[in-house]
Amino acid sequence: MKILLVLTSIILPIIMYFLHRSQERFRFIFNLGAIVSAIIFGDIASLSIFEIIKDNTVFMTNIHSIFLNPLFLLSGGYLGIYIMYRLIIITIDERKP
Repeated sequence: MKILLVLTSIILPIIMYFLHRSQERFRFIFNLGAIVSAIIFGDIASLSIFEIIKDNTVFMTNIHSIFLNPLFLLSGGYLGIYIMYRLIIITIDERKP
């Protein structure tokens, strides 16, 4: 499973880059996905922290329950892959004269 996660974080951004180069609409889809993921990721994080503060519970133990939320994990995972994809674009664009 660990190898699959590492390979996915390397291979998917490369696939995204080539899709982005093949058709313009993929750029829009990937950017839109990043916006939606950032909103979901941020909202889940802030609502979880608000709940902990509101309930006056122990912060360090209860905040880890956020990792059990599949939407949080999916949106965070997509943002990680998207950042790698954008770094590939920046690296290739800066290499061009």
